Amino acid sequence: MAASETPAPARHTARTAPRTSLARHTVGLPGVLFQSVTFMAPGAAVATSLAVAAGFAGGALPLSVILTMIAAVIIAISIGQLARHLPSAGSIYTYPAQGLHPIVGYLVGWGYALITGLVGPIVNLLIGYFVGTILNQEFGWNFRAMWIVFLLASAALTALLGYRGVKLGTGFGVALGAFEIVVFVALSVWMIVKAAPGGNTLSVFTLKFATVKGFHGMSGVVAGSIYVMLAFVGFEAAAPLAEEAREPRRAVPRAVLGSCVIIGIFYLFTTYAAAAYVGPAHLATYGALGGGSPWILFARQLWGYGWIIVFLAVVNSFFANGNSALIAATRTWYAMARIRLLPSPLQRTHPRYASPVLGIAVQTLLTVVIALPLALGYGPVVAFELLATILTAVMLCIYIVINISSIGYYLRKARQEFNWLLHFVIPAIGSLILIPVLAAAVGVGSSVLSFVSPLPYPISEAGLAVGIWFAVGVIYLAYLLRRHPERVHDMEKVFD
Repeated sequence: MAASETPAPARHTARTAPRTSLARHTVGLPGVLFQSVTFMAPGAAVATSLAVAAGFAGGALPLSVILTMIAAVIIAISIGQLARHLPSAGSIYTYPAQGLHPIVGYLVGWGYALITGLVGPIVNLLIGYFVGTILNQEFGWNFRAMWIVFLLASAALTALLGYRGVKLGTGFGVALGAFEIVVFVALSVWMIVKAAPGGNTLSVFTLKFATVKGFHGMSGVVAGSIYVMLAFVGFEAAAPLAEEAREPRRAVPRAVLGSCVIIGIFYLFTTYAAAAYVGPAHLATYGALGGGSPWILFARQLWGYGWIIVFLAVVNSFFANGNSALIAATRTWYAMARIRLLPSPLQRTHPRYASPVLGIAVQTLLTVVIALPLALGYGPVVAFELLATILTAVMLCIYIVINISSIGYYLRKARQEFNWLLHFVIPAIGSLILIPVLAAAVGVGSSVLSFVSPLPYPISEAGLAVGIWFAVGVIYLAYLLRRHPERVHDMEKVFD
């Protein structure tokens, strides 16, 4: 009797034990590359983030793009150098944990857990706002009702796609990312050809047109760089796919740097086209054109009914961004739950699709509890600007730390490979470039840096929000160091 009963519990355990592993080494280089590309959401960024940046940088927006691109490429180089040795789903926090100290890794992981969670609410909010605006303009449908409906609908669709697994999600990203890039490049060529008198000028790469009131000259370029950097945020999103990528030590560095360069050139081309078409002296107000949808207006003027293609490209870009953000967020939470820094259920994955199902549910819930109340209180545009500034401020801190981590890692753990230019000079310059942008984003430093101007309310409260988040993180860190110090030190682990 006993012998016959013994196997039963074992069979039951095998059926019901939750899966806690990702789909190992299933994503090729194109999927890894477009994980970063679609997280950057190039089409959506041109239509939103860069339009906001123009309100500060004015006609010098292309100059702001160049300077930000240089900083982003430097960070991408540092991430690539670290990814060669540390392929992990928790890559963003593993790098500083190994290069500097596990406590620094914890603080970076705490910050990255926040910002990857914010991208979903931001993107779904923008989808709701953008679609609601167009439906209101074209058919007179109630704007408020439409943006709420499409915000919730996009969140649900993104969750469904993420639930079906990383291979489908990244494959979807390749198709969506390629479509939006082709559409915006084609329209930009038309705009340059049809440029306003005096629009095609290299003066947009100088301070000549940085004339926005309160943000004159370099202060406008720096303030604009906050939102240009927002457009670049995501090139690092290939790194959390390290455990699901094929040949991650090669694929991740190539994807991070490649996406940064490709999309940086794309931003430069499209912002130049906008400056040429609108006229650099009028670029500061171009974000308000077309009722807040300037690229739809440009397409109406140049392509007639072809504006529908641009509309679909923008919505496609937002959705692809949400898909990539969900992949990056849930993999980061998965990695932190695996070492018990976050609740362990976040590491459970679907038995068939190997997707982190609870993380997907949490990301979807964040859209409802963060984006919806803020948008109802401040309006969708201000809510976007506030959340975007918080996200950018945290990512600037993380990028600076990653640069320093590259220096630390190659000095401490890979000394035989240390190169003064690659592992010291370049990351040090990258960190210094980002400091003024960070100061502008959190609203400090204007007394020291004369070209830093404070942002308007309520965007100026971004620094306070970031401070509160990290204060909570430090309190939790103190608890961990007292009760479970091994969990903090586990941030150094690489699960290759």
